[in-house]
Amino acid sequence: MESDIKEPLKLPCGLVLPNRLVKAAMAEGMAEKSHLPGTRISCVYGEWAKGGWGALLTGMKIVFESVLALNLMMWEGNIQVDVRHLGGYGDLATREYQEDEWQSFYAWKQYADTCQQHGTPAVAQICHPGRQSPRGAGERGFFGKAIAPSEIPLDIGNGWVAAIVKNMVFGVPKAMSRSDIGRVIAQFSNIRQDEYGPSAEGRARIVLEIIHQIRRAVPATFCVGIKLNSADHDTSEFEETMTQIRFFSEAGVDFLEISGGSYEDPTMMGRGLRDETSNVKSEDTEHREAFFLDFATQTRKRFPNLVLLLTGGFRTRKGIEAALKGGVCDIVGIGRPAVLNLDFPLLMMDDIYSDQEARVVFSKVPIPFLARLLKIRMLGGGAETQYFRGQIHRIAAGLVPHAP
Repeated sequence: MESDIKEPLKLPCGLVLPNRLVKAAMAEGMAEKSHLPGTRISCVYGEWAKGGWGALLTGMKIVFESVLALNLMMWEGNIQVDVRHLGGYGDLATREYQEDEWQSFYAWKQYADTCQQHGTPAVAQICHPGRQSPRGAGERGFFGKAIAPSEIPLDIGNGWVAAIVKNMVFGVPKAMSRSDIGRVIAQFSNIRQDEYGPSAEGRARIVLEIIHQIRRAVPATFCVGIKLNSADHDTSEFEETMTQIRFFSEAGVDFLEISGGSYEDPTMMGRGLRDETSNVKSEDTEHREAFFLDFATQTRKRFPNLVLLLTGGFRTRKGIEAALKGGVCDIVGIGRPAVLNLDFPLLMMDDIYSDQEARVVFSKVPIPFLARLLKIRMLGGGAETQYFRGQIHRIAAGLVPHAP
């Protein structure tokens, strides 16, 4: 379906996004006492709230007990589902029992009010770091074990739902929760032989149970979305992944986010939008990003009524319009450009700026010497994450972010 950047979008739950640009979830690393949101993170989201976004996706939240799931981001700043298992000290988290319930409620409500003070919907992303939770991160103790594949029975029960939604429903009246599907789900299901594996249906079961339990616990107007990272999949799993997406669509999710590549990449065999500022990519990167585009286009082709959010590589008005008007997606997610330009949507939507001006381009973050020497890709990616997290911290301090 052809759409315009400025065009509002009504999601199945009834929530209306004022435009098609969404600030993507990133790792802020600014939790305060008891892993609650405080003045620093509210300052940052207060700035984004003024930027004219269709919605703000928060950094991922840890909400409490073990197997709610879901996006695997090792860097600090996530909102995790279990305060015992954090991705880093700066993760936001809620827990089943708070020492001071009113303090917790007030902190989340202040955060929500700040995000939505100009009418922009807030999107709360929730996740679990799985076995990538480092020692010392979380309240399980230094010698406490991280949760690894098939180490514990899968019994998600009902108790965690109340712990999740009590803050997000009452503290965040307009909030949307996002159950991220990624490597953590694979950790729990890809080697199982019970009802949670090994088939596509079995691996989808935990996610479907989460969706259904959230639906039973919240009003019909509460929006539930799902995120898939195409980089976690390959061509051999493609049909199984499409089967799982069908299950999620039938379960009534309000949107599906696909990340893991770059739409505006010039190496995609003529597809997408050529951006002369892009750097030459490695063969592995070219393959991954070409798969990302195929993943997104096939999802749209097979599930035309599923609201699709595409996150990855958007830097220019032309690129965004190409995706929206070409029917590739319904919503565009913006990550790092949102850090360097807090009012990115205003730049994209204001006709006073030409297409040549309506862009946010920047150089790559320099790869650390050790990463170059050892050719360890994770160290290079970690440097980028750390750099942009540092710029978010500059915003929290009232300073101007710097492009790399």
